[in-house]
Amino acid sequence: MLKNLDPLLNADVLYALRAMGHGDTLVLSDTNFPSDSIARQTRLGKLLRIDASCPRAARAILSVMPLDSFVEHATYRMEVVGDPKDIQPVQKEVQVEIDHAEGKPWPMGSIERMAFYEHAKKAYCVITTAETRFYGCFIFTKGVIPPKE
Repeated sequence: MLKNLDPLLNADVLYALRAMGHGDTLVLSDTNFPSDSIARQTRLGKLLRIDASCPRAARAILSVMPLDSFVEHATYRMEVVGDPKDIQPVQKEVQVEIDHAEGKPWPMGSIERMAFYEHAKKAYCVITTAETRFYGCFIFTKGVIPPKE
């Protein structure tokens, strides 16, 4: 255990979050996502885990990782097949965590399911969770931390 760090942030996840640079992306996935096969195609090349729900894992990640303010959407959700405007409860809950971490509303974009898989392969890493609800799949883009004056 470390002071002031969320206990869900294990050593492998902390390494990846620290190694990522501005503009790098991470995938936060539910248990149904093809996490291992996609993770093998990412920059890190191996699957990471946070054994919690997606909203709880998002809270842990966003406690240390800034979101990118230079892009239209710093976070994306996987669209519901056949109903892309539908926002699932798990997606609403992750949105609450994003808004809380950033201290303001920070709307997510959405990506069609198959396009999401292609974007995920280009990510820095994949972090799978214990989330069993459908459509608990997100892409986060890392931002910057300004220098202290």
